[in-house]
Amino acid sequence: MAEMRFTGSFTQQEPIPEEGISAALELLRTGRLHRYNTAPGEVSLTARLEAAYAEWQGARYCLALASGGQAMQIALRACGVRPGDRVLTNAFTLAPVPGAVAAIGAEAVLVEITEDLVIDLDDLAAKARASGARHLLLSNMRGHLCDMDRLMQVAEDCGLTVIEDCAHTMGAKWNGRRSGNFGPMGCFSTQTYKHMNSGEGGFLTTDDPELMARAIIMSGSYMLYERHGAAPAREVFEKIRLETPNMSARMDNLRAAILLPQLDRLDDAIARWNALHDRMAERLSALPAVALPHRPEPEFYVGSSIQFRLPGLGAEAARQLVAEAAARGVELKWFGASEPVGFTSNHGSWRYLRAQALPRTDAILSTLFDMRLPLTFKPADCDAIAHHLDAALAALRSPEGAA
Repeated sequence: MAEMRFTGSFTQQEPIPEEGISAALELLRTGRLHRYNTAPGEVSLTARLEAAYAEWQGARYCLALASGGQAMQIALRACGVRPGDRVLTNAFTLAPVPGAVAAIGAEAVLVEITEDLVIDLDDLAAKARASGARHLLLSNMRGHLCDMDRLMQVAEDCGLTVIEDCAHTMGAKWNGRRSGNFGPMGCFSTQTYKHMNSGEGGFLTTDDPELMARAIIMSGSYMLYERHGAAPAREVFEKIRLETPNMSARMDNLRAAILLPQLDRLDDAIARWNALHDRMAERLSALPAVALPHRPEPEFYVGSSIQFRLPGLGAEAARQLVAEAAARGVELKWFGASEPVGFTSNHGSWRYLRAQALPRTDAILSTLFDMRLPLTFKPADCDAIAHHLDAALAALRSPEGAA
């Protein structure tokens, strides 16, 4: 009798909390979806969300936006990146990160990664000096934090402004300090597969009043910037409001309605993600030839996905593993593919960038696999997934499956 496939969904999110559904329905009945369409004396849901997220993040200011990609584009512009400037960023990331650099007419300079899937700080320093770049868009890809203390020292030594892409590290910390609070601006996403779910959406946080004033005007506040929930004082806008273009990237009240109760539950969600991640890591570490990234002691991570490598695996065997796992109901992403698949791609397919030699990154990505860990999974699902992956790996080792 054939073994049962794994039937869990790697893309099924938890439902929106009932409070969010009720708030959304109440909002729909008013018709006041636009963040600035408020009744006299009313504070919009979006403004309330900005204030709540700023408090949770430990930042002075927060701007709610239409997407995490818009957060990155606005942060780059607010921090002074101009068309033609070079911007350093990880070679291992998702396409919206170099896409944000390209969107403002700048040039991405890609930095090698380590086997722990974080930016290579030695290569960062070398490329900062060689390129003359003055900005780093740091992607904390798939929830992995580099040595943030050393990174900030490299940035200081090389004259780099650090903008943090925290799409995968909302709630993560390095030595107790939240991801997003190291550089002058932190960018977050509330796209469906992130740590809070509004379909699309994002946040931009900072402690710098002028940076936030520029970002708020860019986001499309017109002259309604005083209606923001975590914004600088009115006088900060006096000059900036007339010099800064409007780019219409606002979050609406409907998304804020469903995010507010998720923020109240975010710490609990993080604890549950990490329990799943650690269970999955324990099971994967027992499988032959599987290598997991090292998690350093100062890092508090948010394990909403898990990555592993199979050093020495060839491209054909990697493709076969993805197929063998899929046949057993396990959805693996492989970052070594020459063509993009779904959300997964690598620098070789970002042909809007100048081609760059990244031999260490290419060698790592060629054996790198990724799995989402949605909160709809239970600990027993981790055990079942590991069992099916063990069978898929055994199929590769068999004479019929050898590549």
